[in-house]
Amino acid sequence: MSNGTSDADLFDSYDDRDDEGEAGSVEEHKSVIMHLLSQVRLGMDLTKVVLPTFILERRSLLEMYADFFAHPDLFVSISDQKDARDRMVQVVKWYLSAFHAGRRGSVAKKPYNPILGEIFQCHWTLPNDTEDNTELVSEGPVPGVSKNSVTFVAEQVSHHPPISAFYAECFNKKIQFNAHIWTKSKFLGMSIGVHNIGQGCVSCLDHDEHYILTFPNGYGRSILTVPWVELGGECNINCSKTGYSANIVFHTKPFYGGKKHRITAEIFSPNDKKSFCSIEGEWNGVMYAKYATGENAVFIDTKKLPIIKKKVRKLEDQNDLWKDVTFNLKIRDIDAATEAKHRLEERQRAEARERKEKEIQWETRLFHEDGECWVYDEPLLKRLGAAKH
Repeated sequence: MSNGTSDADLFDSYDDRDDEGEAGSVEEHKSVIMHLLSQVRLGMDLTKVVLPTFILERRSLLEMYADFFAHPDLFVSISDQKDARDRMVQVVKWYLSAFHAGRRGSVAKKPYNPILGEIFQCHWTLPNDTEDNTELVSEGPVPGVSKNSVTFVAEQVSHHPPISAFYAECFNKKIQFNAHIWTKSKFLGMSIGVHNIGQGCVSCLDHDEHYILTFPNGYGRSILTVPWVELGGECNINCSKTGYSANIVFHTKPFYGGKKHRITAEIFSPNDKKSFCSIEGEWNGVMYAKYATGENAVFIDTKKLPIIKKKVRKLEDQNDLWKDVTFNLKIRDIDAATEAKHRLEERQRAEARERKEKEIQWETRLFHEDGECWVYDEPLLKRLGAAKH
């Protein structure tokens, strides 16, 4: 970055791919889906089933996880709150705003299953942040960008079971997030369920607070007609230092009647059985908060929140394993996309066989296992601690 190149020279704004206007393709390929359904049984684990290429979204699951930070301003403002209660409310606000951006297009599509060792990096420039004359980070997920930016990296750390680890930080706000998710897919008849096993942790370093959170499950519904995605399940956010906690329920639509995409949430003070804030609404629409004081307010209106586009190193400067699949999906050459995907998967199998024969353990590049979690090797907390000493 020191050779006078600007941000625009090195990074692409990466969110301009439009997956709308593809509803027809599902009808066209119904016979392929029928063939796929003939291979599966109820409750069957889908990890080993090869899905037809046309139902793929043109990006990897690792990139989809980056959409948790489509509102980086909400994320960094957690550390701006003056007291623990407000910080917990802001964590909940960021968390509930983090799901709608990942679902683009009205037709549900499936991101690529990441290849073992695959890495995705990006960053966001915050609104009101001019990157001129700002100090640059020298380490972390994306070295060489402004210290005001939110930087992100994800790595596929395991293939069986499929586990992705990801990490984000903002240097100047002294905030970081570390997570791992193991996706377990099951065939449920007319829908596909994805159980997201794992957890995330928001760390406010100035306050030495860690907020542990869990993720909802995902469901691909109406897979024979126009598929749509819904989230379901109970999630929790807990901060052991302050004692504040939140309980969030993603409600699946009842078979008859009822609304789609409903959430309810409660935020609790330490040792309180009764919540001080109740939230309800839709995770991809408007959510309203009702406080114990009697005050009612709009908590989040996702339709009015500007999505900040992530910046990714230009394609020629990064090792994008999926570029041939993505290109062919874009020009609607399904056969070529399928062939490119097959080559990738075959290479992955061959490498796994070779490791098995030579009894070589796979080594991750940026994350390591710590108990049941996967942790980024060089988090901000560790780097700041080293700088002090």
